[in-house]
Amino acid sequence: MSRLPPRVPHRRPASFLRRASRLLGAALPALVLAQAASAQLFTDPDWKESPVPPAPEFDQRRMLEIDMPRVYDLKYGVDPKTLAITDDGVVRYVAIAKSTGPGAALNAFYDGVRCATGEIKTYARYSGDAWHPVENPEWQPLGQAKTRYSLALARQAICRSGAPRGTTGEMVQALKKPHSSD
Repeated sequence: MSRLPPRVPHRRPASFLRRASRLLGAALPALVLAQAASAQLFTDPDWKESPVPPAPEFDQRRMLEIDMPRVYDLKYGVDPKTLAITDDGVVRYVAIAKSTGPGAALNAFYDGVRCATGEIKTYARYSGDAWHPVENPEWQPLGQAKTRYSLALARQAICRSGAPRGTTGEMVQALKKPHSSD
């Protein structure tokens, strides 16, 4: 009975891996932009956003953290009870930014994401003790939003293939398991 030698995995040269990594790093943003652009071509030109209700109550104790790099001592998350998918395809939610350092500041944002066009809109901001409506809120590309939590949240939990996930329950599950594949 002959024995086969143990299988040795083929190792790729480090230069190949560096080139592949650079190529992927350059291609990924282009793919995201292409998806948003193609979604815009096929969306209804007569689309109108449904009326926006007042910012919902939120509780920071329910916050599900968004998986993203830490900025200073801030944690970003979403109160899952505030997630809502509207008939016009907008996903609205309250995002929470809280400090983990001394002072423990808390801010929140009442946002809407339109997966079909890759856009975000902030309707109101919470600071201290009250909501403050944004004057003339406008849709802006997720990639150009002033804060990165909205893009991370859209990618991790809210959008899939240019549309909202089927239910808010699916969104919550995606937030609880940010590295699982769909």
